[in-house]
Amino acid sequence: MTRGFSLIAIGALFALTATPSFAAGDPARGKTKVATCVACHGQDGNAVDPQYPRLAGQYSDYLAQALHEYKDGRRDNAIMKGFASTLSDQDIDDISAYFGSLPTKLQGLEHHIQGD
Repeated sequence: MTRGFSLIAIGALFALTATPSFAAGDPARGKTKVATCVACHGQDGNAVDPQYPRLAGQYSDYLAQALHEYKDGRRDNAIMKGFASTLSDQDIDDISAYFGSLPTKLQGLEHHIQGD
C-alpha cells in the first residue's frame, strides 16, 4: 500500500512540474513599457496602417510567444528582433498583458489584406 501511495505521489509531483506555467503580466505596468510599440501598432493596439498587425485583443500568451520568438530569432524580422532583444521576460509578459486587455477594432478582414 505504501508503494502504491508513493507512486501516486511521484506521479502527482511530475504532473505539477510538467505543466507549463505562464507568468502573469501586469497590464498597468505594460502600458508604461509600450512607447516603442505604439509608433507602428498604435497606442490602443489597433494599427491604422495595414502592414502592421493589430495587437489589441490578441491572446496575451500568443503575443508573449511571438515576442520571445522575435527575441531569440525563431521569427525573422530585423525591426522586431531589435525591439524585442531589449525586453526582459517580465517586460514581455507585461506588454503582452496590456495589448491583450485592450478591445480590438478589427471587425473583419475587409480592407486589412494587401491587395484587397
